[in-house]
Amino acid sequence: MSNTTQSSDFPRTDPNSSPKCVRVCQNRACKKQGAVDVLAAFAALPVAGVIVTASSCLGQCGNGPMVLVLPEMVWYSGVQPSEVPLLVEQHLLGDQRVKQMLYYRFHPLG
Repeated sequence: MSNTTQSSDFPRTDPNSSPKCVRVCQNRACKKQGAVDVLAAFAALPVAGVIVTASSCLGQCGNGPMVLVLPEMVWYSGVQPSEVPLLVEQHLLGDQRVKQMLYYRFHPLG
């Protein structure tokens, strides 16, 4: 008998079954670029089953305001408050990435 654990013994996480979480960076550089207003825009458009939170630095300073959608690990950069309704409608409600807003460093082909 073996004491090793097979990978099939571990629970599998389906990204579609986990609740979505939107993290909006609120660190210095993103705040200077308007991240407080971006967070407020998300708060004004609540989506059932989606958690919106303020985040500490996401490590992409100078490209903000940065928005990270989990569990899919979709990064958006330079998000403006006026663009939040499109992001909510297309990504959070429609499950389609907003290609023109994707952060090029992590999504080079859009």
